Amino acid sequence: MNTATPTAPDLPSGDLQRLAAAYGVATDFWDFTGHHRTVSATTIRAVLAALGVVVDSEDDVATALSDVELAPWRSVLPPSLVLRQSRDHELAVHVPDGTPVTVHVALEDGQRRDLEQLPVWVEPRDVDGVRTGRATFRIPAGLPLGWHEVVAVVGEEELARCTLAVSPDALTPPAGLPERTWGVMAQLYSVRSRASWGVGDLADLAELGSFFGDQGADFLLINPLHAAEPVGPMTPSPYLPVTRRFVNPLYIRPEDIRECAYLPGPQRALVEWAAEEVRGSVSDPSPIDRDAAWAAKRQALEVIYAAGRSPARQRRLDAFRAAQGQGLEDFALWCALTERYEGKEWPEGLDDLSSPALYKARVELADRIDYYVWLQWVADTQLADAQRTATEAGMALGVMHDLAVGVHPGGADAWTMKDVLARGIGVGAPPDMYNQQGQNWSQPPMRPDALARTGYAAFRDMLRTVLRHAGAIRVDHILGLFRLWWIPDGHGAAEGTYVRYDHEAMVGVLLLEAQRVGAVVIGEDLGTVEPWVRDYLAERGVLGTSVLWFEKTDDGGPLRPEHYRELVLATVNTHDLPPTAGYLAEEHVDLRERLGLLTEPVPVVRAEARRERDRMVARLREYGLLPEKPTERQLVEALHAYVTRTPSRMVGVALVDAVGERRAQNQPGTDEEYPNWKLPLADGSEHVVLVEDLAENARLRSLLDVVREEIARD
Repeated sequence: MNTATPTAPDLPSGDLQRLAAAYGVATDFWDFTGHHRTVSATTIRAVLAALGVVVDSEDDVATALSDVELAPWRSVLPPSLVLRQSRDHELAVHVPDGTPVTVHVALEDGQRRDLEQLPVWVEPRDVDGVRTGRATFRIPAGLPLGWHEVVAVVGEEELARCTLAVSPDALTPPAGLPERTWGVMAQLYSVRSRASWGVGDLADLAELGSFFGDQGADFLLINPLHAAEPVGPMTPSPYLPVTRRFVNPLYIRPEDIRECAYLPGPQRALVEWAAEEVRGSVSDPSPIDRDAAWAAKRQALEVIYAAGRSPARQRRLDAFRAAQGQGLEDFALWCALTERYEGKEWPEGLDDLSSPALYKARVELADRIDYYVWLQWVADTQLADAQRTATEAGMALGVMHDLAVGVHPGGADAWTMKDVLARGIGVGAPPDMYNQQGQNWSQPPMRPDALARTGYAAFRDMLRTVLRHAGAIRVDHILGLFRLWWIPDGHGAAEGTYVRYDHEAMVGVLLLEAQRVGAVVIGEDLGTVEPWVRDYLAERGVLGTSVLWFEKTDDGGPLRPEHYRELVLATVNTHDLPPTAGYLAEEHVDLRERLGLLTEPVPVVRAEARRERDRMVARLREYGLLPEKPTERQLVEALHAYVTRTPSRMVGVALVDAVGERRAQNQPGTDEEYPNWKLPLADGSEHVVLVEDLAENARLRSLLDVVREEIARD
C-alpha cells in the first residue's frame, strides 16, 4: 500500500492548493488507518488538467486563480441551478454596469414567474475591459417541482437563460408503502429457468417477482441491467457497462416478443434452433457464457425484427423512440458502428458527433440503427411487464434497480458524452480494510463543471430511463454524488485524490426524478464516509445501507440490532463478499489467499475472521437466536433474524443465502483470476437452482418463514 506523504519537491504549493480547492480537488485526506495524507502536486496537476485547467508552472497557477475568481462575473447567469422547493434563493446576474435587466422563470408548463430585484449593492468590477455590475434577484420558494429555465432580458432582447431544477426538500414515500418492508436480492443473470437462453432474463425476472410477491416480499433488488457491448466479448461485470442509460438486450426473452408468435414455420424454426444451442447450459454450475447466450439470441432477434410489426405496434415503437430522443439515436448509432468495425480501429472522423463522416454513417447504417432502437423498445416492454407482474403479485415496490457508479472507458457513454466525462482519469477507491491496495474501476467520471454547464441533462436523462419501470433504485456508491476518488492514468489506485461534486444539485436531481415516478431511493453508503453525509441523505429521505458484517462497535464487536440506523436497507451480506454460508466457512480468506490479495500473513487474517465469527455467534446466543449446536442453515437464519430485529425500514434477503450458495459472485481486485459475475445460482453442493425449483426449496422456505415471523413481531 502506497499512501505515503509525497517528498518535498512534489508537495503542492500554497497557490496550487488554493486553485485545487476552487475546483473541488482535495489536497489532503484521512486514510482508513486514521493517518493524514497529503496529495502530491503531480496528482493535483493531472486532475486539474482533466478539468480543463492545465498548470505546468506556478505562473500558470497564478493565471488560473485569477480566471476562477472572475468566472462568475464573465457570465450573465450561473451555468444552472438546482434548488429545494421550500427555499428562497438570491440570484446574481452580471451585465454591463448601469444596464437595466429583468429576469423571469419560464416554467416547464409554459407559465411565467417574474422575479423581484433586491436592493443589494455590489461594487462593479472591470472584467476583460468591461465595467460589469451585479444585480441580485430573488427566486421565491414554492415554485413547482420540475425543470424550468431562468431567463435574463435587456429591453426586448433575451440576454441569457439557464436551467432551473426545483427539487423536493425530502423524498416522499409512495402511498401505501408499509412502515417496514422486506425483499429479495438477486443477480438476475445468474437466476435461470428451463426456458432461459443460458442466462437469467426479463421473463425470469417476472417469474421471480410473481413468486416472491406471493411470499410477501415488497421488493426485488437486482443487479444493474445497463447495456454491454453489442458484439464481441461482452464485459461480464454489470458495474462496467457501455452506458448506464440503456438496457442490455441480453436480458430479452425472444419468444415473449409478440411478433415471434406469428412467424412462419421456417422462421420460427430458426428461433427454436438458436435457443437449443444454449438452453442445455442452464443446468451447468460452471461459469455463465454470456457471449454464447448473446450469439444465440442475436440470431433469433434478427429473424423476429425482420418480420416487421403491425401498424399499432410500430406506432408504439415510434412513440418510445421519440420520447427517448437524441440519446437513444446516438446510442444506437454507436452500436451500429461497433458492429460494423468489430475488432478494428474506427476510421478518422467518427469520434465527433457533428462530423460529416458521422452524418454519412447515420445514413448508411439507418437500418442497423433502427434495429438497435427496436432492441431497446423490446427490452423496455419486457421490463414493464416484469414490474407490472411484481406489483400485481402484491409487492409494494416491485423491481428495485441498481445504478452503477460509472461506465466503460471505451463504451457508448464515453463516446457520446465527451463534453461531460473527464479524460485521462479512472474512478476508484483509496485503500481500505478490505482492499488494501485501493481500487481502480477504470471508469471515466463526470466532470462537476460540465454537469453544471449542461444543466445536469446527462444525469437526469439516465435517471429517467432507469426509473421508467422501477419501484425503487439503489445507487451504488452514492458517496459519488458528493465526491469521487479520481486516479490519473498511469498512477496507482492509492495515488489519486477526491474531487467534490455539488451534492445539493446531484441529490436534488435524483430526488426530483424519483419523486416524479413515486420511487424509493437507497444509497449504498458503505466504506469511508464523512460523518455528515449520512445525516444529510437521511434528511433528504434517502435510505442508507447497513451490512451486518460491516456494522461494528468501537471495539470491533458486532453492533447490537437496536443500534442500527432506522433509515436503511439492512442485509446480512453484499455481492462483494461470499454468500453467508461461505463467509462463515472463511471462504473470503481462502479465496484472497489463493489469489494473492492478502496484505497480512494468512494466520493473522484467518484468526481475525474466526474472532469475528465467534463474536457474532456469541451475540446471536445473547439474543436467544441459536440452539446449542446450530447447523449452517440455523446460523444463516439466525443472522437474518438478527438483522430483521433492527429498526431498519427495509430488510434484504440475498437469494444466494436462501438456497445455501457458498461461492462469491465477485472478488474485488481481480479480473480474469476469478469468474466474477459469471456464476449461476446453485446450492452448497454446487447443484444449479432454477427458478422452477424455488417454490419447493426447503432451505429457502425456512429462511423466508424466519424473516416473515420477525417482521410480524413489530
